[in-house]
Amino acid sequence: MQQPVAGDRSTAIPWLYPSQTSLTSDSYRMHRIIEDPEWSLATVPHLTELCLQHIVQNFEKNPILNHLLPEHQKKVLDRLSTGLPLTVTANLISDEDYWKRCCTERWQVCDISSYGESWKRMFFERHLENVLKCFIPNSTDPNQVLELIPLCKDYVRKLEVDQFLPPVKVDQMEESDTDSDTGLSDVPMHHYDLGVLITALPHLEELHLTYGVKDCGMNFEWKLFNFTYQDCCNLAVAVRMCHNLKVFKLTRSNVDDEKTRLLVRNLLDHPSLVELNLSHNLIRDKGAKDVGTLITRSRLEILNLCNNQIGHLGAQALAHVLAKNSTLISLNLRLNHVEDKGGEAIGQALLTNTTLKSIHLGSNNLSEGTAKLFSQVLAQNATLTSINFSCNNLGLDGGKQLLDGLANNKVLTEFDLRLAEVGQEIEYLIHQIVWANQEAESLETLQQPPASPL
Repeated sequence: MQQPVAGDRSTAIPWLYPSQTSLTSDSYRMHRIIEDPEWSLATVPHLTELCLQHIVQNFEKNPILNHLLPEHQKKVLDRLSTGLPLTVTANLISDEDYWKRCCTERWQVCDISSYGESWKRMFFERHLENVLKCFIPNSTDPNQVLELIPLCKDYVRKLEVDQFLPPVKVDQMEESDTDSDTGLSDVPMHHYDLGVLITALPHLEELHLTYGVKDCGMNFEWKLFNFTYQDCCNLAVAVRMCHNLKVFKLTRSNVDDEKTRLLVRNLLDHPSLVELNLSHNLIRDKGAKDVGTLITRSRLEILNLCNNQIGHLGAQALAHVLAKNSTLISLNLRLNHVEDKGGEAIGQALLTNTTLKSIHLGSNNLSEGTAKLFSQVLAQNATLTSINFSCNNLGLDGGKQLLDGLANNKVLTEFDLRLAEVGQEIEYLIHQIVWANQEAESLETLQQPPASPL
């Protein structure tokens, strides 16, 4: 019998001598691992996963979304970049999680309670506001705004723009000191015309504007804060055409009597406007009279004329309207110059007015005469719930008269007499009456039966 030759693997025991094929395979695998660090034994992704990766990578050129299954849509939306062009995403993506990512990656503070709890609405309103704040007339391409209109018109309900840049060019600001006073004289100082934009936003309900520059730095010029008559004309016409506008605020913009008349002329008989805020401007008696005309020919419920230059004549004009008005519920005249003649006129109007709930007359040079008349108001008026007389000099006698008027008042729940010189004791007694009214109101609210579901 032939004996096996030493070293002959063909006849050796298999488990003692691995096959040449196995050795070759193992060495090849080790060779591959050493030379290619990206080589992996991981399982090849499913075809579905590969398709979703392809859709995400090519979404800008081929935005496939609506034809996918819901679970696949979710995976795509979670992976999409927030930097995609709005022309692709605006009218295609409604997923709130995607727009939440867009907001939080762009802004540090994001509170959607002011945006109807909608992340998409927040994004488009704030994005449009930023474009308007940075727009430089004669320099910025108007298409930056016009191209946004079809993308955001269904989502914008409120705009708050606290800066409008004038058409100032960089080279003009770098002129020598000798030319600094005239560097802007040859440049038309009109700001961006909101007319085309506002009239193209069908759901716009609130408009808050301030014409000025927030961060002008060393390039400060008074002309940077000039709300021109042409600006006012453009804005007035735009607001008149915005039929769904409910709240209009134009503050800190140097609005004087002439511009007030122009605004009022275009707001007369407005179908939706319920709140007007022209605070921190330059409105005097003539402007106040024009606003009084607006009250009679509108549905205004809230009027804020705080920090203007309205004297007793303007206050008397407003009081004349207030005596017969049946819509206004809040009037703010803080930081004006109505004095006792104006304060007494307003008090006289409140003896017959049955709708106003809040009146603010703080810092108006009021004294005992106004307090005396308002004591009658407190005794007779059953609607007024809030009065502010802070920072006036009503005096001890004025405070006593107010206290007497409050004796049987059950509706007043706010009465601010800080720095009104009425004396600590009287102020404390008045506070006790007002606090009792607050408690009674809270108890009545708790005892009311819950509203039945529709």
